[in-house]
Amino acid sequence: MNVKTLCLAILHKNETTGYEIRKMSTEGEFAYFVDASYGSIYPALARLEVEGMVTSRVEQQEGRPAKKVYSITEKGRESFHQSLFNDLDDDDFRSEFLLFARFAADLPASLVRKRLAERMVCISCEMEKIEEMRGNDLSEGDLWVLNYGLACLGVAHDHIATHMNDLVALAQPDDEQSADDATSVANVKPATNVKSAVNTQPAAAE
Repeated sequence: MNVKTLCLAILHKNETTGYEIRKMSTEGEFAYFVDASYGSIYPALARLEVEGMVTSRVEQQEGRPAKKVYSITEKGRESFHQSLFNDLDDDDFRSEFLLFARFAADLPASLVRKRLAERMVCISCEMEKIEEMRGNDLSEGDLWVLNYGLACLGVAHDHIATHMNDLVALAQPDDEQSADDATSVANVKPATNVKSAVNTQPAAAE
């Protein structure tokens, strides 16, 4: 899938502005699906409009600049549906954290503990962000995707919590004070437990 397909996916449910499409594509809920750069959205929307996949109109706003609102056409809707039959690309996953972990044996144990604790906090924050997406007029498919994301993050969080000491044991010993400082950083409370989060059955969307 490409950026044009991502724009059609966003417009499939509701019309919206180019600004909102760009925001949802780069930092919102649709940022999880396709890698879209900040500057790629408006050119994609322009091509879609030329191809008859979307239409746009300008809405005046009192005391503010006019906004451009995009809507999907029937041709665009059909094109999006057809794109879902195409073979899917492999998921693209990269992690600086895993590169760090690979070289843990060359690093001081206090730093390894610190990075592991930071990663657990980061994962917990991501889980909280996903939980906050519940209740926003979600379909059953939306809920399935949210639970999938929570499950993946939960496994990563649990793996670090369970095997943290294994990685620290590979690291180089350091002075006692550094170790004490790192231990205090490592004593962080994880966010929502993934099992309770995934098993929570939210009210059906109206």
